[in-house]
Amino acid sequence: MAEAATRSPTSSAPEQGGRSHALSLPNILTYSRCVAVPLVAACLFWSDILAGGLWLRWVALALYIAAAVTDFFDGYLARAWSQQSAIGRMLDPIADKLLVSTCLLMFASDGTIRGWSLWAAIVILCREILVSGLREFLAELRVSVPVSRLAKWKTTLQLVAVGVLITGPAGESVLPGVNLVGLTLLWVAAVLTLYTGYDYFRAGARHLVEDER
Repeated sequence: MAEAATRSPTSSAPEQGGRSHALSLPNILTYSRCVAVPLVAACLFWSDILAGGLWLRWVALALYIAAAVTDFFDGYLARAWSQQSAIGRMLDPIADKLLVSTCLLMFASDGTIRGWSLWAAIVILCREILVSGLREFLAELRVSVPVSRLAKWKTTLQLVAVGVLITGPAGESVLPGVNLVGLTLLWVAAVLTLYTGYDYFRAGARHLVEDER
């Protein structure tokens, strides 16, 4: 009994720490980014499919910018306050991919992206799926692939491109040609996506070959 009593505070400590980190401010910011995904999609759907008005594009943009800002602060605060957690590391990249992928699908639906520009969106979506699968495989081998500086630039450019395209016809009414700027940035992001995706594949292929041996 004495031994059990001695162990109980120690055994419960990780659980309590896990709960506190799960509800820490950095993780709450990550959760809010996940919540923003259906809200942005709903605004775009309401604006175009349900003819709710162009003002909803600006609401979608405001939600998107708020979500993009949390992408910086959740990681920064987690490192600064030593509140890094497993759930945060898992959800952070997932939230980013959900936000960008959902917006690209909505753009294809409402015609913001069409024709040849659809290939830029396809490249980005395929790369995200392939890299996610590769990371899962490497995680089983306990191999981590560090995020390169170019990959960070790719992510930033991708977020800016999607933000510009969210304005759609509302942005065109204020500043003609804004969609062209967004599509150009999307193509540049797609090219960087191919390059950085190749880096991940090359790192993973080496371990694939070694595993086969």
